[in-house]
This record gives sequence, C-alpha cells and structure tokens, in this order.
Amino acid sequence: MRPQGWEWIIILVIVVLLWGSTKLPGAAKGIAQSIKVFKKELSDDKKPADKDSKEKADKPSED
Repeated sequence: MRPQGWEWIIILVIVVLLWGSTKLPGAAKGIAQSIKVFKKELSDDKKPADKDSKEKADKPSED
C-alpha cells in the first residue's frame, strides 16, 4: 500500500517540522549537486572507453 493524496501532505508536514524549513533547501541543493556530479562522471566514463577501443582496433596485434 502506497501513500496517496493527504497522506503525502501529512508526511511532508512532519518532515518540515522535524528538520525545519531552513535545512531542507540545503539538503535539496546537496542532492542536486550529487546528481549532477554522478551524471557527469557517467558521461566522462563513456568517452575514454570509446577512445581506448578505437586505439586497440587500429593497432595490429603482436603475436
């Protein structure tokens, strides 16, 4: 059973009361920055892998 409608509002009010409205924007900003870094690292990992595979394909094997 998943929370619906009013249940989400009640959960949100409890979260705001527990952590305070001043800490929540900072937490959201930290999560957003983490997601940006994660996505950047994923895209950076793909680029060198393509370059390495092209170099290996261009070089003849030395047997």
